Order: sequence, then structure tokens, then C-alpha cells
Amino acid sequence: MFRVLFVCTANICRSPYMELVGRWALPEDSNLALSSAGTLGFVDHPMNDTMAETLAGDDRGGIDAQAFRSRRLTSALVNEADLVLTAEDEHRQFILLEQPAAFRKVFSLGQFATVVQRLDSQASGSALVDAVANTSGIAQIRADVADPYRRGRRAAANCARQIDELLAVVLPALDNHAGARRLPDTRSTRSGTEGEE
Repeated sequence: MFRVLFVCTANICRSPYMELVGRWALPEDSNLALSSAGTLGFVDHPMNDTMAETLAGDDRGGIDAQAFRSRRLTSALVNEADLVLTAEDEHRQFILLEQPAAFRKVFSLGQFATVVQRLDSQASGSALVDAVANTSGIAQIRADVADPYRRGRRAAANCARQIDELLAVVLPALDNHAGARRLPDTRSTRSGTEGEE
């Protein structure tokens, strides 16, 4: 299995959305194992209600977030992951200050998606991560996922849409180009709004 860890701040909005939608979107025979955590995360909290509502759309068959519980990011979680994708560049910097040796596998989700779109490669899994890490100028790419926390339903919907678009680029590439069900076709789309959680 190829282990992908999604990271935001509290692990109640953005990163659980990435984890749950990602699991739903992948084919049953996927070799990706998705999880999430928060840099300053709450421990054992449910997903934010407003953000969880965005999972209940008819086109997704109502992804159930009730079983989700937040957790705090640890060095062990970073070490165990094959790839760490953060909501913001700030989260990436937080991780790398503590674990600088992980720099070749820690990226923001938007940053990783942007580079994947630019690569002319059929690589997947670890080979894709290596290709992204070797891409010149990657550190200058900034494409944060805006934080919807306590900003209402519209902010949650915008956040969800942005994550959907980014996952539609990243998941098929990581999973041997197998495709991800019912996520938007974003082969010519790039997202990059800023936010904080």
C-alpha cells in the first residue's frame, strides 16, 4: 500500500474532507491508503458539522462522516507516510521545521497538483513523488486551500469544490492513472486560493 497523509490545522475541516472524499473516489482495487491529522489538531473530535454537510450530496451517495475522529500530527505519522499533502504551505513549513529530512515527500495539496499537471510522466506512487520532488522551482509554487472554519456554508462549499478539483488531479496520478470516480475533470484547471485554519 502507498500511504498518503492529509494535514491541516485542527483535522476537523479540510484534511478529513480530503481523506473521506479521497476514499470514496478511489476504485476498490486502489493501492492508496488515505488518512489525516492536524498540526495543532483537536484530539478525538468529530468533523466540523458545516463541512460534513458538504459530503452528503446526492452525487456522492451521502459520504458518512459520523465515524471520523480527529487526531494530532506526530513525527511517527509523517515517518510512516509515503506522501504528506497539506492544506496550506504553512502546514508544510510546520512539518519541515520539525522534520527537515522529510522535505522530499511533504507538499501542499495545491502545490503537488500543480506540478503533477505540468509533468509529462506516467509515473505513479513513489516514482511520481520523486518526480515532483525533483521538479525545479517547486518551492515557489503556492496554492493553499482556503479554510472554511466558522465561515458558513458558502465557504465550506468553495473549500470542498477546490479540494475536489485538486484530488481529481492527484489521486488518478498517484494510483497508476486508474481514475477517480465522479470527481471533476480538471486536466486544464488549476486552483490556488489562500486561507488559514
